[in-house]
Amino acid sequence: MRCRYCFYHDVSEHRENPSYGIMKWDLMEKMIENIHKDLADKDEITIAFQGGEPTLAGLPWFQHFVESMGLYNKKVKINYALQTNGLLIDDSWGEFLNQHNFLTGLSIDANVKLHDSIRVDTQGKGTYDACLKSKAILEKHKAEYNVLCVLTNELAAEPDKVWRFIIREKIQFIQFIPCLESLDDGVFSPFALRPARFASFYVRLYYWWMKALENGAYYSIKFFDDTANYFFRGVPTSCGINGRCHAQYVVEADASVYPCDFYVLDQYNAGKLTAHTLRELFDSPVTQGFLREERILPELCKSCTYIKYCNGGCKRMSNVMYVGVSGSPSFGSVCGYKIFLDKCLKPLEHTVQRYFSN
Repeated sequence: MRCRYCFYHDVSEHRENPSYGIMKWDLMEKMIENIHKDLADKDEITIAFQGGEPTLAGLPWFQHFVESMGLYNKKVKINYALQTNGLLIDDSWGEFLNQHNFLTGLSIDANVKLHDSIRVDTQGKGTYDACLKSKAILEKHKAEYNVLCVLTNELAAEPDKVWRFIIREKIQFIQFIPCLESLDDGVFSPFALRPARFASFYVRLYYWWMKALENGAYYSIKFFDDTANYFFRGVPTSCGINGRCHAQYVVEADASVYPCDFYVLDQYNAGKLTAHTLRELFDSPVTQGFLREERILPELCKSCTYIKYCNGGCKRMSNVMYVGVSGSPSFGSVCGYKIFLDKCLKPLEHTVQRYFSN
């Protein structure tokens, strides 16, 4: 596919080498060996495959990966996840994903017109129908999946249509990823989400979500789940929700490791997982420098009711979800996250107490 808003294409274009291709099997095996050096019995690890499009590596590649992970006798719980556009998903993939308990994230933008105008194939044709066919294959093989939807500014203007998509397609688990701006200062994408639109989308979606709950139907919308977990359980279940970065161990095909998939840039290359262990990479000056980077928050944040919880939020989403960065169209005007919390946090608390207290 050639998605017109691909954030990773933007990231890769800012590197000396835009693409490292597909990881060779010998690198894979050495990487897996090093991963296990820091794992002990009863540890738990999640390995998520994304791209680009990870299924382009081919099913034999994934079969070999799982087999290689199983060569070690440590009693470690291994969780697998796959983020895919779905175009290559067939019955063989469905069987494999079910057999090895992969959680598959299937990318579908919840509006056929907008999806087909942005998520196009190499011929420029829309892919909405192909994605729904992949969804049917996953369901046929009882492969666990959720839907990932990129929330562009245009799609965020259609919360009612998005909700109808969720109901019509019986989507039990969905997450919306804000469409990002370019890494280049002063370059603003026509697709990028704006904070005010972020707020209006989620406020309206909360209304529909609550109506469904009152009628006995629960749909997992990750932003609502994350907000409830953080504010009412004290558990941050999404990276950046508390304004602090966490090392994600993002591994490129040459085994280079970066602290965040938003920043797979040359200056954040912490070393190779074929030469270092997870602990060594975490302790590296590059990773620690990234985690401790100083942030300068907008004035609007300093007097905000939620500053002790939010701390400015995810820095990469600052101008699409929060107040904005200097020079952006939304800088200093409104904070989408604050608008949502002002309108929905108290009702959400009552909802949690009523429906999820047990």
